[in-house]
Amino acid sequence: MRHILTSLLLATALTVPALADDVTAWRLFVSDHAQGKVTALDAVSGDVLGSFALKSPASLVASESGEAVFAVQGAGNQVSAIRSGIAVDDHGDHGDIEVSEPTLVDAIVEGQKPAHFVEHDGKVALFFDGSGKVDLFSPHEWADEGKVTATQLNSGTPHHGLAVPWGDFTLVSTANAEDEKKPRIGLNVIDAAGNLVGETHACPDLHGEAASGNLLIVGCGDGVLIVSGSGEPQVTKLDYTGLPEGKTTTLIGGKGMQYFLGNYGADKVVIIDPAEAAPYRLVDLPTRRVHFVADSVRPKFAYIFTEDGFLRQLDVVSGELVQSVKVTEPYSMDGEWSLPRPRIAVAGDKVAVTDPLKGVVHIVDVADFALAGEIAVDGAPYNIVAVGGSGSQH
Repeated sequence: MRHILTSLLLATALTVPALADDVTAWRLFVSDHAQGKVTALDAVSGDVLGSFALKSPASLVASESGEAVFAVQGAGNQVSAIRSGIAVDDHGDHGDIEVSEPTLVDAIVEGQKPAHFVEHDGKVALFFDGSGKVDLFSPHEWADEGKVTATQLNSGTPHHGLAVPWGDFTLVSTANAEDEKKPRIGLNVIDAAGNLVGETHACPDLHGEAASGNLLIVGCGDGVLIVSGSGEPQVTKLDYTGLPEGKTTTLIGGKGMQYFLGNYGADKVVIIDPAEAAPYRLVDLPTRRVHFVADSVRPKFAYIFTEDGFLRQLDVVSGELVQSVKVTEPYSMDGEWSLPRPRIAVAGDKVAVTDPLKGVVHIVDVADFALAGEIAVDGAPYNIVAVGGSGSQH
């Protein structure tokens, strides 16, 4: 009897999963305004987890999976990948999380003045302003295997452009090659063989794009292009009907709720919902805006940093600014666009705000919308992204 009981206990031990701990981990990756480097921070403890040397100052993009952060170095003519060290594996009823040290991937992507880096449908389109070329590749292969296998397209002429993967197609901006200023005039749809599909979709002064749900929008001087469809992309124009003179050039897309938020003039933002009869709602700000991001954890909220040093919470459902907190000294929007000014990122229940002139990252607690601390960063902390999540750790 004792032998049978012992056998049952051993069998049970082999079939029952090991006890797991619920773990939440968030990391901040911060690039420097003047130097070619990225600093990795633990968003909870404030510890510096690593510093990675780059060729030039970088803009940062986090992969949709969170497994990597990509550093686009326009002046350095290259893009680098940094493994975030946080991997969340979705098992349907729960997720497992693995946490390790962040590391710089040896493989880089080189080209003339890389600028617009867009991930969509599990693929990245990287646009090179200096050549007008587009590289298409897998962000997972780069982060996981440390290599890049790219397919290249040509937009036709060097310009400040963009490209977006769309299944077997690619959306690519086009510019007037005969004009030395290379003004952007529209958006082309390119198939897998590199052929133009249909006609150019007119989009004067094309600038900015964002995806939300199953839609993508692209900013134009006379409205926005709406892209939809599960196969060949369907492109339509939504004019700025009902809005004062102006245009949107910077766009973000809602996560968990379909909407778009764009700039519209120096002291306004516009909430865009193409499904509504009145698709545009203009929001006046107390002062000029500096930066804005969507909240992926609390989908109805977005955050806007304004030049008076305040972080403001926007309820995109009501269209109202609902909370604010003073975070930094004023950062005037007068002067060159490239001057060091704060940038923001959402890390779970916190909002991080860089303060390049003070050399710190401020942390705001979302629950009571109050300052919760700061993290010192050498140099002038500037662009910032957050990576993280929760899961079981066995």
